[in-house]
Amino acid sequence: MSATRPPHPANLAGLDPAEAARRLTEHGPNLLPGSAPWTLWSMVAGVLLEPMFLMLLVAGGLYLALGDRAEAAFLLSFVFVVIGITLAQERKTQRALESLRELSAPRALVIRGGQEIRVPGREVVVGDLLVLHEGDRIAADARLLGGHLDVNESLLTGEAVPATKLPGEDTGQLFASTVVTKGVGVAEVHAIAGATAVGRIGQALADTVEPVSGLQQASRRLIRNLTVGGLVLAAAYALLGWLWDGHGLLQSVLAGIALTMAILPEEIPVILTVFLALGAWRISRHKVLTRRVPAVEALGAISVLAVDKTGTLTQNRMQVAELRLVDDSSHDEDATDLPELFHELVEFAMLATPVDPFDPMEKAIQQFGLRWLTDTEHVHAEWAPEFEYALSPEILAMTHVFRGDARDTHLLATKGAPEAVIDLCHLGADDAAAILRQVEAMAERGLRVLGVARGEWQGAAWPRSQHDFDFRFLGLVGFVDPPRPEVPAAIAECRDAGVRIIMMTGDHPATARAIARQVGLSERAEVITGAEMVLLDDTALRERLRHVDLCARLKPEQKLRLVQLLREDGEVVAMTGDGVNDAPALKAADVGVAMGERGTDVAREAAALVLLDDSFASIVSAIRQGRRIYDNITKATRFVFAVHMPIIALALVPTLLHWPVLLMPVHIVLLELLIDPACSVVFEAEPAAGDIMRRPPRTPSDSPFAAANLRHAVLQGLGFAAILLLGYGLLLGQGLDAAQSRSAVFIALVLGLFLLTLANRDPSRPALACATRANPWLGRMFVGVALMLAAVLGVPFLREVMGLGVPHLIAIPGTLGMLVVTVAWLEILRRTRHAGTRHPTTH
Repeated sequence: MSATRPPHPANLAGLDPAEAARRLTEHGPNLLPGSAPWTLWSMVAGVLLEPMFLMLLVAGGLYLALGDRAEAAFLLSFVFVVIGITLAQERKTQRALESLRELSAPRALVIRGGQEIRVPGREVVVGDLLVLHEGDRIAADARLLGGHLDVNESLLTGEAVPATKLPGEDTGQLFASTVVTKGVGVAEVHAIAGATAVGRIGQALADTVEPVSGLQQASRRLIRNLTVGGLVLAAAYALLGWLWDGHGLLQSVLAGIALTMAILPEEIPVILTVFLALGAWRISRHKVLTRRVPAVEALGAISVLAVDKTGTLTQNRMQVAELRLVDDSSHDEDATDLPELFHELVEFAMLATPVDPFDPMEKAIQQFGLRWLTDTEHVHAEWAPEFEYALSPEILAMTHVFRGDARDTHLLATKGAPEAVIDLCHLGADDAAAILRQVEAMAERGLRVLGVARGEWQGAAWPRSQHDFDFRFLGLVGFVDPPRPEVPAAIAECRDAGVRIIMMTGDHPATARAIARQVGLSERAEVITGAEMVLLDDTALRERLRHVDLCARLKPEQKLRLVQLLREDGEVVAMTGDGVNDAPALKAADVGVAMGERGTDVAREAAALVLLDDSFASIVSAIRQGRRIYDNITKATRFVFAVHMPIIALALVPTLLHWPVLLMPVHIVLLELLIDPACSVVFEAEPAAGDIMRRPPRTPSDSPFAAANLRHAVLQGLGFAAILLLGYGLLLGQGLDAAQSRSAVFIALVLGLFLLTLANRDPSRPALACATRANPWLGRMFVGVALMLAAVLGVPFLREVMGLGVPHLIAIPGTLGMLVVTVAWLEILRRTRHAGTRHPTTH
């Protein structure tokens, strides 16, 4: 109930803010040793080691060996252009991740200039005064000046039992990265960063390193297999061109390189890296920070959302809603005045509450009392308790003892759990039962209830226990934490999306049921409690959990058990939490979601996502974004494979048919400059489909690389390739030279890439109809394609390097014909594929 304030001796004003800023500049940030960020040169080296760029360098060297300096210079210039684009994407991704890490990094509460302020942990300096509470991760090595703490130092000692800390040179040493498990206190920092104990031994808790996601692992396997196959095929193709087709060795090797570049879908790693990182940035705009990027991938598969009640479904803003006396007289929040009858109840509730409380219920008591009793004799702001009996596991009540008017007389003010206060008042069974019936009735309406009592005591030595006093029961105070106004609509959206919501709370079952009814969480009124869970084995509890949406009176370890059982039952679970003991459940969930406003550092570190506003609606927005991101990855993957089919065919088939070479390395590089932006820019910016939150969650086994998705892409590309090859053959048969025929096919291929982009934006609609859907980058891409074609065809130097010619009059209708037939082919495929498909945009 009562929040304990850390001691603030008058002489502890802390550092002056200007002095703190000077020390930060002089000594640097409080960052423990960790992995260094990528340097520019390490990025360049990583880019150059990619197979595609190695191919470009080899091809450029071969052109130089052939004496074709213009083509070599043009090709190698593309190397630097592509490197620049890749570095820009890498740096953008890295900046996005760094900004997210910075926002989600632990913060410290310090005293500066006599004021408590919260600063990033990296800004703590030597001499700062840290205000420490339960759940805080200590930001630096410090010495406890006041208070009492239990600290988990297992990071340093391996000992799981918390160490007790008291003020003093020997007993008050605190170490960076250890965790306060109990108590409050004020400590002075004496070492930061690498000078701390944890920094010296190199075991600092650095920012979480993002693991490779399932999608990234699958893509790497796919690309590895395609690379091996592509190299074997390209080698065979080069030998075929040299030995069978009569081409020179260097020309044959160049043709093999072109084929390898056509086969490798090197855009896939770019898609996954950029989409997941920028997806995390987009989700952050919805007040959700991503601490582990792979969690973005799991968002779209969430099937169960396990949420706490307080602060997530509700506003976490307690207010007094009802007063009830022993005689059953009541006063509710809608009344316009407070009758004298209730003044004593409010007076002693205030006396049992600190003057400047932290606890939301105690704040509500003080606000209510000051509102109604300010002009009466029942407000005693000047009174200070002589002695306090704190809340304890044995007695869930607290008592303030005040000096009375006569010698050795004292006035007692008590509040706490109704059962505990009833016990302190030594009430008879009938009176206790009547009060508990009132408590149950108030709880059924969603109220949290405290009992209030007063007492008098005379004596000089304080009794050891509150039980030794005599109290008179005054009445009950009911509090309400109003539901967030946006929650009912968000829950309805989850239900439409096939996401089941389970409330996991430590509150009374009746309170849980009342809030669930108010927000429309579940139509099932049944509640399972922590006490009932203890009596069930895993099999029975798993079966029970399939039919229950409300879990009340839970302990943190029971939340962990529930999460594990749900996952064993095949569910993809998102779990919200805020406390130290919620960390195991947050880590066990597929997506752990920590509260940013009221959550502890430990909870935030264990979670994959952090809610900045603690709002349930923000979680739902993140799920919507996760589904959009997965959809767009699927669309981009389909586009990549569709595009590579004609590139492979146009590089391979002409040689087998003894036709003039159609695609050379320089053409493929130019096409790659179109494909990468189309994938990583156009598709990443695709808006969410209209039915995205009216589908069931995807199964975890779903993949953009699934056979159905790739089969459709391959069919799109093979049909397009056949159309282009047929057009090339017809143009050559009409007597056009190779350069003019190549120009006609190249124009059709480039514009066809735009058609494939449209066709894969929304496979449920005709390709040309998708041009009207909003996407800020689509028009820019088309303008870029048009300018590129105008440059390579209109500038003689570029036209010569590319091996193209000025399009002949016969070639223009041929190009248009190829594009018209391509549109028809894409429409035939679309109608065939989506006949009877319920959710076309998911694949």
